Amino acid sequence: MEQLYIFGTGNAAVTKCYNTCFAIKKEEEFFMVDAGGGNGILGILDDMNVDLSQIHHLFVSHEHTDHILGVVWMVRIIGAKMRADTYDGDFMIYCHKRLVSVIDTLCRLTLQGKFYELIGKRIHLTGVNDKETRTILGNEVTFFDIHSNKAEQYGFTTTLSNGKTLTFCGDEPLNSSCHSYAKNCSWLLHETFCLYEERERFKPYEKHHSTVKDACELAQEMNAEHLILWHTEDSDLPNRKKRYLEEGTPWFKGELLIPSDREIIPLTL
Repeated sequence: MEQLYIFGTGNAAVTKCYNTCFAIKKEEEFFMVDAGGGNGILGILDDMNVDLSQIHHLFVSHEHTDHILGVVWMVRIIGAKMRADTYDGDFMIYCHKRLVSVIDTLCRLTLQGKFYELIGKRIHLTGVNDKETRTILGNEVTFFDIHSNKAEQYGFTTTLSNGKTLTFCGDEPLNSSCHSYAKNCSWLLHETFCLYEERERFKPYEKHHSTVKDACELAQEMNAEHLILWHTEDSDLPNRKKRYLEEGTPWFKGELLIPSDREIIPLTL
């Protein structure tokens, strides 16, 4: 059965945790989603005993720095492994089609030629369309446009080995046009910027984000079984889980999870 590896749980401006990114582990392989904003992802992977040789699939949701810059480091280190003959197979990077040239340009401008030249040979930038389905690690993954207010961004929904569905909504509130991807899902992965009680302090709505209360009400409407909240502020990280659970639990009747960086969640229920 699959497991969810939580690499980071913070928003773009955090300093006490890493930017939100994660992977679905199936057997000994990982389907990675975003890579955060820097080479901190390498240390997190090492801490969680994830060898880059186990990662052959990476989805990049959108172009913002806290999601895309870590991709350059993934290409850099996997490219080095390829050149050293310690990485079997190819590395697939999925994203919406207009993001392909952005990633290519970042790599061209920042990486040595010996690594950049692997793009198109063993490292493949693969553009996907809205509603397109790909098979990744033996599971069907359907990508969808989240209709972002800020930058074109895709989420995805997938069916796990046990027949349960998992939906990643990206880093904005789930748009009403995308409700069909989340309705009755088992695992709903949704952003939340802060507590509703602290909305005047953090101003989530100005940034097109949700509060804990908002996300929990949405998950209840969608009849989700489990709700994972992340992409948060980090002003009170030691107490984040407790405080978010206290606010969210009255609004969501399923299992509410507020993970920490480097946490592993079994996707077995």
